[in-house]
Amino acid sequence: MNKEKGKIFDLKIFSELMHYVKPYKGIYYFVMGAAILLSIFSTLSPYLLKVAVDDYIRPKDYDGMLLIICLMLTTLLLEVVFQFLFVYFANGLGQNVIRDLRTTLYKKIIGFRMSYFDKSAIGRLVTRAVNDVETIASIFSQGLFMIIADFLKMGLVIVVMLVVNWKLSLIVFSILPLILYATRLFQKSMKIAFEEVRLQVANLNSFVQERISGMQIVQLFHREKIEYQNFKIINEKHKKAWLKTVWFNSIFFPVAEISSSLTIGLLVWFGGLNVAAGGAISLGQIFLFIQMSQMLFRPLRNIADKFNTLQMGMVAADRIFKILRTESQIKDLGTLNPDKIDGRISIKNLTFSYITGEKVLHGINLEIKPGEKIAVVGATGAGKSTIINLLSRFYEFDQGLILLDKNSIKDFSLKGLRKHIGIVLQDVFLFADTIYNNITLYDTEIEEEDVYYAAKEIGVHDFILSLPGGYQYNVKERGVMLSSGQRQLISFLRVYLSNPSILILDEATSSIDSYAEEMIKSATRKITKGKTSILIAHRLSTIKNADRIVVMEKGKIVEIGSHKELLANEGGHYSQLHKIQFLAPVI
Repeated sequence: MNKEKGKIFDLKIFSELMHYVKPYKGIYYFVMGAAILLSIFSTLSPYLLKVAVDDYIRPKDYDGMLLIICLMLTTLLLEVVFQFLFVYFANGLGQNVIRDLRTTLYKKIIGFRMSYFDKSAIGRLVTRAVNDVETIASIFSQGLFMIIADFLKMGLVIVVMLVVNWKLSLIVFSILPLILYATRLFQKSMKIAFEEVRLQVANLNSFVQERISGMQIVQLFHREKIEYQNFKIINEKHKKAWLKTVWFNSIFFPVAEISSSLTIGLLVWFGGLNVAAGGAISLGQIFLFIQMSQMLFRPLRNIADKFNTLQMGMVAADRIFKILRTESQIKDLGTLNPDKIDGRISIKNLTFSYITGEKVLHGINLEIKPGEKIAVVGATGAGKSTIINLLSRFYEFDQGLILLDKNSIKDFSLKGLRKHIGIVLQDVFLFADTIYNNITLYDTEIEEEDVYYAAKEIGVHDFILSLPGGYQYNVKERGVMLSSGQRQLISFLRVYLSNPSILILDEATSSIDSYAEEMIKSATRKITKGKTSILIAHRLSTIKNADRIVVMEKGKIVEIGSHKELLANEGGHYSQLHKIQFLAPVI
């Protein structure tokens, strides 16, 4: 495993990443061209200095020296221009790539079935979509192209040194293996270290996100000190992971500096003695080799540093591509997309397991007529909400069949199916946005007049107008500025406005006050008229008027009938639930 983690460059991941570069081939090739020209100009500058010293300064040819200075200035100017173009377009390419990649990732995530989110920490997904994607941009801005430019520069430097003087070249090359070996060890060690860093960042994000979301529970149960200590442990692991990278840096860069200084010392010693003895080595060549040795070693140090960036980007890309390669989507192969349905539901021999081998539903059979109001009751974990999740295709059932108007729900497109199903949940989720946007969810086909009319029909128009800003009131994250009853009313209005053929109320009145409950009951009578309705409830008082009541226990339907019919069976499950709720002594 460590061997795999220590790989310096993963070609498979890079190939996947290059798929997102294809739309920007022009920019990609321009940056590559700029890198080539940049390496040429940066190598040409010290060579012109050598020419200036040997051919013009020592012979005191001031006219020729003016010409060479102009050439040096021109070369320097071109180097600056191409450095600017290189950096600007390399960064631009990186930002284009991560924009497309983040869009692809988000599209993938919102298409996952609910079981994926059941098993995945939200904080980790946020880390992938934000931090990791941003890290990938550095592959292009600071990693890949910089490394290519440095390698080109090093190649040209080696060629020039060999052409000018092979003896001085050998001095430089004698130190080169030490730098190369140290660089390779550094790169492999940093790869493993950055794997650990990314893991600890994800753990830290996940922990903080969960605790902030559940802060009420933390404070209610006086867990501040415990969670603080847990945070300190995770934060300490994060620090140690980063310190490991600092440790490797603190070893490598002094070794690189010592090697560079040793090379300069050897060049001055050998070259100086040769010049003093009247040998073939010139003063300009010594200047040239001192500069070029730095140009050879500095890119090696930079490459090591850029490899850190590249490896961090590769680690981030690997994590993201693992999500993109995950097959957890509901298969949207259906083609039916009717404008209207009758609302007949047929469930036949339905079985389902959240975890393989642990069945939640055992052969459910149920027929619901168009316009019929069905109530589903039972203890927690009986499988009531599971049926609703399967009907909406949030999960795929194991065996059996669910028919909607005599067509399998899998024959409908997901959009074609879900637009006919309206669900009001017990735990209402509102976005950090205005009430109006939470009602319409940015559906441009919904007119303002429709929203106001629906609100008046339900009886929440006056309540909304009483808030600061009315329909433009921002409810903040998860709707914390509203009470649970108010959030429920907004959620009910949202579903009412969509005018579904099938209405599902999943414990919709279990956590609201009597006044809000009466408002919802009134609205329910309006919206359920002529529509197929499924009411899931613990409070039996809310379902007395249902056409039929389905009683579930341990994933099976144990009773079906009207309120009166089920009460008449004194030994039945429904009768027992009724006694518990209405005949229990008041303490």
